[in-house]
Amino acid sequence: MSVIPKQSANVFEILSKGQFICSNSTKEHIRKLYLAINEDFDAYRTYFLGINMLLEEGNEYYHFVRSEYRAEIERKLEIAMKWIDILDFLKTFDHGFGSGMRFRMADILVRLGVDADLKSKLESLRKYTTGKDKYAEILAKILDMLERDNFIELENDISQEYKTLASFAYLENLVSAIDIPEDIQHEIPE
Repeated sequence: MSVIPKQSANVFEILSKGQFICSNSTKEHIRKLYLAINEDFDAYRTYFLGINMLLEEGNEYYHFVRSEYRAEIERKLEIAMKWIDILDFLKTFDHGFGSGMRFRMADILVRLGVDADLKSKLESLRKYTTGKDKYAEILAKILDMLERDNFIELENDISQEYKTLASFAYLENLVSAIDIPEDIQHEIPE
């Protein structure tokens, strides 16, 4: 009989919600869970396979991947498109936006006043923030989604400074994995 990893309940509680466990989290208990998984990855992976959950390792993060038969393709595509749109917005704000970056909502709002492309991309994100009309409201909702799904954390409550977590690479890898052959690129509307 295999031994159940000590932190498996805590790990399951986080990962079963579709969140990530990141090495660079600002939350100490998350970093400790990352280290626990990292030290005994095979035991955690084997345990979670037994309950039909696939534990995957990314670059400095862990997450669950569900079996294909449990998720519909259409829903997955809608979610992927949302994250691609959000990633596009963030990379327009700062081309170097990525893991470890610190930023403030106020900085993005200031940039919206002088960058028409950034403003246009934020307006296109409105479809993911029903009921939000003002730029600050839309941006707050987007940041809330990113925080809820463990891509960013509020690091400083006073200055409202966020830290981008290692799991952000998951979004970047999602886009990088999309391969569009050159012979059909001209068929895709911009």
